[in-house]
Amino acid sequence: MKYLFTAATLFAASVVADKRDLCSDGSVDDGGNWYCQAVKAITYTGVGGQGSYNRVTNMNSDADPGSQCSSESKGYSGNLSPLDEEVSMHFRGPLQLKQFAVYTPSSTSKRSERRSAHVRRHAHGHGHGHQHQQREADPALGDVVTATIDGVVQTWLNNWSGQETSAPVASSSSAESSPTSTVDTHENWLPHLFGGGHGGHGGHDSSEETSASSTAAPSSSSESSPSESSSSSSSSGGWGRQAYYDSSSTTAEGLVFLNHMGGTGSGTFDYTFGNSLAYSTSDGMGGAANATTLDDCTIPSDGEVIIMSDKKCSGDDCGYYRPDTVAHHGFDGPSKAFFFEFQMPISGETAASKYDPVDMPAIWMLNAQIPRTLQYGQAECSCWESGCGEFDIFEVLAPGDKRCKSTLHGNIAGGDSDYIKRPTDQPIKAAMVLDNNNIHIKVLEDSVDFGTSMDYETIQDICGSILTQSKTVSLFDLLG
Repeated sequence: MKYLFTAATLFAASVVADKRDLCSDGSVDDGGNWYCQAVKAITYTGVGGQGSYNRVTNMNSDADPGSQCSSESKGYSGNLSPLDEEVSMHFRGPLQLKQFAVYTPSSTSKRSERRSAHVRRHAHGHGHGHQHQQREADPALGDVVTATIDGVVQTWLNNWSGQETSAPVASSSSAESSPTSTVDTHENWLPHLFGGGHGGHGGHDSSEETSASSTAAPSSSSESSPSESSSSSSSSGGWGRQAYYDSSSTTAEGLVFLNHMGGTGSGTFDYTFGNSLAYSTSDGMGGAANATTLDDCTIPSDGEVIIMSDKKCSGDDCGYYRPDTVAHHGFDGPSKAFFFEFQMPISGETAASKYDPVDMPAIWMLNAQIPRTLQYGQAECSCWESGCGEFDIFEVLAPGDKRCKSTLHGNIAGGDSDYIKRPTDQPIKAAMVLDNNNIHIKVLEDSVDFGTSMDYETIQDICGSILTQSKTVSLFDLLG
């Protein structure tokens, strides 16, 4: 949200939009993908919203084509929606995963939510038209405010709760920003197994990409400001570790490794839907009968490993999922943090065609309903196309490329053209924090420990340190 303060407020300021990404500093069109500046951190604002998607309710491989899957509309609203639902984490090679951890706020770090009212309408095919509406609102405690003070763009956390103190603060007024629209076109992913992919990654057809936010020529006048629609009601309490993996000791706590090899060892296979999820073998490439810890290995270009929680789905507590698949819960909640230590070595492979991509590693997040039904295959058998959510965290878009881009797919969508350098020679540590309706990606110092908990200040430092754009920090407002 954008806020307008009167001259009587604590800061005499007028609201302006901060610079959106760093593309005004230079950009290049490389094979249909736009790249701007190398950065160490990226913040997406305005992530969540109000809308609906088609939730799969039945899959029948024996039914007539076109009627093998049924669904119903599911509405959502709130911070990070629909990515506040359970999510799964996906890793495509060549990639070495050294450590992985998931954190969520402890019960002492309570949150109060203010639901936003922006709406996005789904258009036909892969094209998505956006319509956003922002309601009038005063900034809540913990909200981010971006304003120009004496000609300088500044961003700060609102520390005024609105309550009177011994020195009363003058009241503020809010201004409704006019609706804006952007257009995002989903990529045509490599057809994998049986039909096209939904939430899968297999290379971009540059002739099909027309996203105004990530694939059209960047505009130097494009602007944005951080927006948040929830506030933390407590500055105490830490974030507890819910899952952890360490390759050096083959430690796995609170998580399982899966892949798309159903029908071998576990899961199922049929000629209608193809392979379901299966427990992964220790090298990531085969199906296992039971949960197996991933070795300290390199996942190859044609490998995809999926991490979910170690809690199995029971009854209808995961919603509908494909019969006989390996079904586990994902990682739930409107506030969650994922920590990674990984390397993406150059494999030196050469692709026979764009439909056989190699040396294009990626780390991405899906609404967990997608792999539990059909990640690759018929569109009506997945909620992906109708907008249940995907976020590409580190994705290489061309064979051998050394730039990792990020993109949000869904009913609110867009991608930052600034990028993080691919860690080819040695591992890096990084964090992705979903909180306060923002997604924060940050490369961390090597000394950061993925301990059993993260204190509140550590998480806030990760988020707060990348709320102001700089030469190494890119801000991307999805409502801009």
